[in-house]
Amino acid sequence: MKFRRSTASLALVLSGALLLGACTSPDETETPATGGETTAAETTPATTDETTPAEPTDEGTETTDPGAGGDVAAGCLQDVGITETQAGDVRFTAGPGDWNGYNSITSRTYSTYNSAVAAHMFSSFVYFGTDGTICDNTDFGTYEILSEDPLEIKYTISDEATWSDGTPITINDYLMDWASQNPEFLVPGYATGENPDAEAVFDHVSASFAQYVPEGPQGEVGSKEFTVTYSDPYPDFRLVIGSALPAHVIAQQSGLEPDALAQAVIDRDAETVKSAAEFWNNGWMYNPGELPTDMSTVPSAGPYKLKEGGWTAGQYITLEANPEYWGTPAGTENLVFRFLDDAVQIQSLENGDIQAAEPQATVDTLGQLEALGDAVNVESIDSLTWEHLDFNFREQSVFSDAQGGIELRQAFAHCVPRQQIVDQLVKPINPDAVIMNAREVFPFQDDYEDVLGASYEGQYDEVDIEAAQALIAEAGVETPVEVRIGYRAGNQRRTDIVAAIAASCNQAGFNVTDTNSATFFDTELPHGDYEVALFAWAGSGQIASGQNIYASGRPQNYGEYSNADVDAAWSKLATTLDESVQLEATKEIEKLLWDTLYGIPLFAHPKTAAWDAELSNVRPTTTQDGISWNAPQWQLS
Repeated sequence: MKFRRSTASLALVLSGALLLGACTSPDETETPATGGETTAAETTPATTDETTPAEPTDEGTETTDPGAGGDVAAGCLQDVGITETQAGDVRFTAGPGDWNGYNSITSRTYSTYNSAVAAHMFSSFVYFGTDGTICDNTDFGTYEILSEDPLEIKYTISDEATWSDGTPITINDYLMDWASQNPEFLVPGYATGENPDAEAVFDHVSASFAQYVPEGPQGEVGSKEFTVTYSDPYPDFRLVIGSALPAHVIAQQSGLEPDALAQAVIDRDAETVKSAAEFWNNGWMYNPGELPTDMSTVPSAGPYKLKEGGWTAGQYITLEANPEYWGTPAGTENLVFRFLDDAVQIQSLENGDIQAAEPQATVDTLGQLEALGDAVNVESIDSLTWEHLDFNFREQSVFSDAQGGIELRQAFAHCVPRQQIVDQLVKPINPDAVIMNAREVFPFQDDYEDVLGASYEGQYDEVDIEAAQALIAEAGVETPVEVRIGYRAGNQRRTDIVAAIAASCNQAGFNVTDTNSATFFDTELPHGDYEVALFAWAGSGQIASGQNIYASGRPQNYGEYSNADVDAAWSKLATTLDESVQLEATKEIEKLLWDTLYGIPLFAHPKTAAWDAELSNVRPTTTQDGISWNAPQWQLS
């Protein structure tokens, strides 16, 4: 077996958030921080079974055309000499999550599972490199900063960039993307967060585009060029404009002319724009295994497209090379995503049922991979994914301020055996693993200790049953306190985590119940059917994407936490390009989240990637995109 270990050191203050919440990863999170529907970076985190949204910093992004050779940053795509598509299949698993929709940026579809598929059907101006670098994709288009005060940016889409049905990709698609994030003319106060009770028209996992660019894209209908102007400087501005869904399909399926829908956005014709919401929200949702009868409604803007008849529910979905793609052609004709639990991934790799996987990193996993010898390549790296326990703040939850409040949350934090969890479940794979005590900075990053020193005093590092008992008594709730810990079914490490918590916290006066569910990210998490949620945020190094998780009324704030001071600190962080101000705001946010106990961070995930020794061009990544980020370059020898 060929085995390598590398440690990625990422810069400055990186967000550990998701998405979707905009993302989670198959092994322990839900989707896309917002790793959503595109190859580009997104502005919200993704939950994963490990789970999803962070995005990369603005550092280290001096790149030329990724894939055209030349002076390309090391973490970006390299020219591997592909000039034509090779016949055959390459099979991969992103985990057990079935695909469930072409529109992967709704609250019901935003997961790392969906994002892994969507990444190869959409294109954008940027994408994440292996180390969190933001890479420019000049095959798709270019952008130019016209002014820094106000921050104004001009985008130019390549003349060759088209949907697979031949429709040019234009400003129309980005006008619809902006409108779907519910700007003020559609839902006053929603995008700005000033009205936390506002109900979105479009079920978009993010509101970033409408929030930071209140006037939307400026340009003529059907144009390949547009400009955007930010209300304030925004540190993740490169990530706000990602890929977009096909506006012409949305219009046609809503009984509108494509240019008329675009003009309605420009004219702030709310009623016309709202008439497109039904299809946007539900029209790309399908019964398991049933692709649309009209495949023209799911065009591709990437190297792969959905293959007709290629979806078998619970088993796999197949993408086929897009002959209309204008960039470097797909390396292999068919890219097959298998839906496999961790328990069977290595056996499937050995049997040749798949050629690549990122099985959950455990001692048993590494032992099984080692037994495969030289038949596989294995690489272990640090990842921008982290495990956490989140409280439910809805009134019906015992941890809400209306019931047990801060005292009960503190009691639970005192009995969770975090050190034991790290020692038994993480250190055997990564001997350097430590308890993670921040949310926006990782233990292997330079600013971690600085942020920690200003925000956390170590009071929950060790179990203190007596303190937990005293706080339960102070909370004045009936004992035992019933606590359902919810997570996605099929994850043994999470099962072990819940068992360890139950063994400890039940001594303090809690009755911890494991309520894992196959529908956790689709149903229980968004509906608040839990007391504590266990998942991971899979990130890529964003600076401000955590606002979508912790600020009041935001789409990825599943537990409905709300704190005015936290909201203000996020507003400070998200409106400056000054790195020193960003750092101080991060310290303030971390302290407030500890003081009010939004939740309990556990550990940064170790990541193990494994692939068939005859599969070329595989490059593991620290980001939420996962091993398949460059799957269009994969070829079997």
